[in-house]
Amino acid sequence: MRVAMIGTGYVGLVSGACFADFGHHVTCVDKDAGKIAALRRGEMPIFEPGLDDLVAANVKAERLDFTTDLKGPVAQAEAVFIAVGTPSRRGDGHADLSFVYDAAHEIAAALDGFTVVVTKSTVPVGTGDEVERIIREVRPDADFAVVSNPEFLREGAAIRDFKLPDRIVVGADDARAEKVMAALYRPLYLNRSPIVATGRRTAELIKYAANAFLATKITFINEIADLCERVGADVQEVARGIGLDNRIGAKFLHAGPGYGGSCFPKDTLALIKTGQDHEAPLRIVETVAAVNDTRKRAMARKVSAALGGNMRGKTVAILGLTFKPNTDDMRDAPSIPLITALHDMGAHVRAYDPIGMDAAKKVVTDVTYCDGPYECAKGANALVIVTEWESFRALDLDRLKSVMADHPAVVDLRNIYPPEELRQRGFIYEGVGRARVNGH
Repeated sequence: MRVAMIGTGYVGLVSGACFADFGHHVTCVDKDAGKIAALRRGEMPIFEPGLDDLVAANVKAERLDFTTDLKGPVAQAEAVFIAVGTPSRRGDGHADLSFVYDAAHEIAAALDGFTVVVTKSTVPVGTGDEVERIIREVRPDADFAVVSNPEFLREGAAIRDFKLPDRIVVGADDARAEKVMAALYRPLYLNRSPIVATGRRTAELIKYAANAFLATKITFINEIADLCERVGADVQEVARGIGLDNRIGAKFLHAGPGYGGSCFPKDTLALIKTGQDHEAPLRIVETVAAVNDTRKRAMARKVSAALGGNMRGKTVAILGLTFKPNTDDMRDAPSIPLITALHDMGAHVRAYDPIGMDAAKKVVTDVTYCDGPYECAKGANALVIVTEWESFRALDLDRLKSVMADHPAVVDLRNIYPPEELRQRGFIYEGVGRARVNGH
């Protein structure tokens, strides 16, 4: 099948490359000529494990190409995917759908023959209706159907998630469109990935509801972690104890500095706004968003507590800047408000991240960026583990202590080290949701 993928951001590029790997012919379209030129040279605009090799293999096989010209690929395509950004709109928190609607106008002008127009972008309920209205207004003669097919890709594991999905959600009201979508995903039938066929509005809501529920699990366990610290319990054992209940499940019960990234913050906010607009307020989700925002900055108080409450003139080493490992994404990363709060307390900040340094430099200033974890820790009074990169899980603790200041503290915001091991090596240890020993 011939597919046009409008947008070469995270979702569009990964989806386009994976569809091409299924054997379809995919053309990825983007208005950014520089990005298209880079993709043609094999340079990826994002870091995602395995993506460069996947793109290169399918370009070589002539199943994947890139262009700034929308008209030709759309006219030839049986399915056109809208995979453009839907950031939070400045001022009110609603999803900014201007890129989606601009794409709909351009797609309408180029349609030729029956075409399925698929919203892959995360969009509020009713967006598909507006996309259909725009296309019909521009091209009353066009033969098309609008489908919602939300993505459920985790950054750092996106290719696996696309090829081995938990489910494929297809919101369609047209039998011909359902057949096209079934043909697109037919290679996954051997994996027995269930296709959840729904109405279009239901499919749009499924994406937001899923992200809001996962954000709620994260925020719930983070608040339980705070309680654990007060009463002398261990949040990891609590999480294991409740996670073994199959009604709850163990995933997304890892206490930490709060969620970030490209999805949860903006999607929970957009869902809140949708509920308010329809006079069906989502009080739980509202609280989740508020608690998460407060938590990120509050992590600086953990650092301060580990250093006796005085941060003026102290040096803090930050390990991990991206919102999660295996990505260079800095959007709503907990490291940003943490570093801001540390600066406000009078601390000097050094930082290191295996992949995200270039992206971080664009949003985090007045930081000394370092070439590795031990250089970052040199002379530091406290070392803060913010992102759980694999390379941070087996640090040479003796070497670490030798390069840090006297009486060094480790603030482990991901609970990747056993507290007793750190304390036995002479570190002050502060974790998340773990009982303190003699104040630490």
